[in-house]
Amino acid sequence: MISKHHFEEFVRQARRVGSAGLTICSSGNLSWRIGEEVLVSGTGSWVPELTADRVARLNLATGEMLNGVKPSMESVFHLGVLRERPDCDVVLHFQSPFATAIACSDEIPDNFNVTAEVPCHVGREIPIIPYFRPGSPELAQAVIAALKGHNSALMLKHGQVVCGKDFDEVFERAMFFEMACRIIKQNGGRHNVLSDAEIDDLETYVLGKKQP
Repeated sequence: MISKHHFEEFVRQARRVGSAGLTICSSGNLSWRIGEEVLVSGTGSWVPELTADRVARLNLATGEMLNGVKPSMESVFHLGVLRERPDCDVVLHFQSPFATAIACSDEIPDNFNVTAEVPCHVGREIPIIPYFRPGSPELAQAVIAALKGHNSALMLKHGQVVCGKDFDEVFERAMFFEMACRIIKQNGGRHNVLSDAEIDDLETYVLGKKQP
């Protein structure tokens, strides 16, 4: 049962995202599955200054509005990802400075694994989604497909999206995504990446697949 506390926590987490510079003004949107319902930042709302009255409450299965607040135009892919990923309860679409600069670059990196945090938290592979108009069915379908088997994706000429089990996991993924893109941009594209063997070693020992 969604309560006032859930709305307050959602607003707190939205402002945390804004304070970290992951969104500005009306860019980006956030969603949180609670049972069979979902809280989503409202259409046109400013995530860094979100208030409870600008948070939409939706039925997860149908997308029906339950509190009269219209959700973000990207709510279709939020709901779609949550339906496809029962292991994830939070989805964040953000537009942080360096990651968005990468999304708008002439040459897009095919490998973001510049530090151990990237394969361990963001994802060993980050799907690149072609440009589709924000809020379009095509974009929603592409994001849902990309996040079926990944936790992070880059949307060309648009921004980024990550999903996770809770707010902390999503926040961490977004921050390390931004960090990787900052490293790549500040190095002018002349950066080293972890080898497959080094990532295999991380997955074995750091991610707990095998104890040292």
